Amino acid sequence: MSSSLSSSLSISGLASGMDWKSVITQLAAAERGAETPWTTQQATISNQKSAYDTVKTDLTTLQADVKALQDSTLYQSTTVNSSNATIATAATVAGAASGSFTFNISQLATAAKINGTASISQVLAPGGNLSNVTLGTAGFMTPVSAGTFTVNGTQITIAATDSLQSVFDQISAAGVTPTYDAAADKITLTSNTSGQAITLGSATDTSNFLQAAKLYNNGTGAITSTATLGGVRLTAAMANSDLATAITGDANGDGQFSINGVTINYNVNSDSISNVLDRINNSSAGVTASYDTQNNRFVLTNNSTGDVGITLQSVSGKGNFLDAVGLTGGTLARGNNLLYTLNGGTQQLVSQSNTITSDSSNVAGLTVTALNQGSVTMAVSTDTSKIGTAIQKFITDYNAVQTTISAQQIVTTGSNGKVTPGILTSDQTITGIASNLRSSAFSPLSGLSGAIQMLASLGIQTNGQDNTLTLKDSTALSSALANNLNDVKNFFSDSTNGWATRLNTFLDNTIGAGGTIATHQDSLTQQNDALASQIATLEKKITADTAQWTAEFQAMETAQSQVNQQLTYLQQAVNNGSL
Repeated sequence: MSSSLSSSLSISGLASGMDWKSVITQLAAAERGAETPWTTQQATISNQKSAYDTVKTDLTTLQADVKALQDSTLYQSTTVNSSNATIATAATVAGAASGSFTFNISQLATAAKINGTASISQVLAPGGNLSNVTLGTAGFMTPVSAGTFTVNGTQITIAATDSLQSVFDQISAAGVTPTYDAAADKITLTSNTSGQAITLGSATDTSNFLQAAKLYNNGTGAITSTATLGGVRLTAAMANSDLATAITGDANGDGQFSINGVTINYNVNSDSISNVLDRINNSSAGVTASYDTQNNRFVLTNNSTGDVGITLQSVSGKGNFLDAVGLTGGTLARGNNLLYTLNGGTQQLVSQSNTITSDSSNVAGLTVTALNQGSVTMAVSTDTSKIGTAIQKFITDYNAVQTTISAQQIVTTGSNGKVTPGILTSDQTITGIASNLRSSAFSPLSGLSGAIQMLASLGIQTNGQDNTLTLKDSTALSSALANNLNDVKNFFSDSTNGWATRLNTFLDNTIGAGGTIATHQDSLTQQNDALASQIATLEKKITADTAQWTAEFQAMETAQSQVNQQLTYLQQAVNNGSL
């Protein structure tokens, strides 16, 4: 019963008629009002930290620019101009020897290759019996398609199941005698009428028989295949590859050979010739294997140029692949070395590749790529454009830093006259960073003996309105780079007294670990933590006060409920005449 009563009394105003829960909510809100300036201050601190992060990012980019200007190799940058880019092109590295260098190229480098035995495949009809040759399975280098072709205006229709003899019979009906030479593996068409030229093909032909047979109009009464007809089936199983000599392996069909000492494995039952060619080309043998359809032969070509040989080795008891594809009996076509002279000299210089390096030419830092025979002059000079670009990038990124800082400090006035300060307005730390950055960048140096002591000597000035810089006199910079490069180099890159050394030290002290920005952000974090602690303490008090107020109002409800019960009892007694 008491539990039910307690539960009922938790309903605001059930006995008293007073919405005391709303009163408690309003009291807590009034007490929490003290947090408003604290949370506002926290938001301000968060924005300030974000602004400092942006400034730090910009300063980090600026420091990369400073280090680029500090790198002495920047001032050794060179460029090269070719007098004839069709003969040779060139490239230089920092510190390349300046001057004019004439290369007379008398021979380009080429790659060595082994040309395998020609006509390596089976002939179409080894025994000369054309009735045994079916078009769909014949060993033409180009498979024959079914359809029609034309001879002397007569349309001949063929199917994949036709024999070559049946095709010959149809051709004979067109006034032409076809013959096949098994030794030469060629077809000859001879006109039955003396002096009459044979006409082959028409625009309506749908079969490629004439092309597969390598028969083309030549304006005479006798036309012979322009090349042997048989070809190697690269993607078929090795047993069906139509090689004149079958490829073998050991008892399990496994085979092995080596090229330039690299082992290549195969299996006659599961591999095709194409598989083995891919295996060679993907190996470290340093060669490319291919099939020459025009000459019906296999070719191995060195991947690198120069007079370098190719070594082939069969493995005893491990098949005859190299013999069967005709590479063992092939001919080595030696590669050429690049031959040239330098600056009119009589000594013939040699390179295995078409690239002439500084090692082979003794021209420091210059690399020449030969493209054709002939004479070409390479003019190497200092590339000051890279220095100018690096300086301009510094100016751009320096101004980005100062612009970012100014944007965070600017005070705005709205249309209603309300003045709004920036996130970092009156922030003395950021003001000091902007001022010290300008001083570090633009103040004269001490300890250098050269003519260039400050950025102004290079035509770089402040704009007179804010902390940004501008290249006001590009002529001064161009003149310094062209005529006083050593002093420019010392100004920027001197490891003790140089401009970049001074500015880099300032940046380290500003954005480095324990630097100005890190220290200031630590202070902001501490302020934020203190505010968070104050808010947490107040919230604990509000929670305790809310509990106390709730207990007091519930006690009031209990008392009011008891009064109401007594009043109800008295009213009932009066009405019943009990009193």
